[in-house]
Amino acid sequence: MKPTLCALLLALPGVAWAQPDSMPSLTGKPGDPARGLCLLCHSAPIPEERFQGNLAPNLAGAGSRATPDQLRLRLVDPARLNPDTIMPPYYRVDGLTRVAKNFQGKTILTAEQIEDVVAYLASLKE
Repeated sequence: MKPTLCALLLALPGVAWAQPDSMPSLTGKPGDPARGLCLLCHSAPIPEERFQGNLAPNLAGAGSRATPDQLRLRLVDPARLNPDTIMPPYYRVDGLTRVAKNFQGKTILTAEQIEDVVAYLASLKE
């Protein structure tokens, strides 16, 4: 296990890992899928959204391929699953480099926002 992951585990009060490739809820309550849309880098099965990302994989069927706990881990610390990923860690603050001073020690998304994105992704079934 990487030292940065250990620091992450210690920084999340009340969180226990169920398995190495998953992470339980950060808030203990479900997120709102209507607030969890993320199309900056990804595309999704939303034809009415004209401007969708093409840098990362399409999100169609994400909820069929991964559990909510696995989706959450991909958002919190994607390098845990793929050390070469270009996806940023949206809820990790330790072990990062080249972070602007005004963003040091801050997560990109809040725990509630992570849960909203997880709820949205989990709803994308094929």
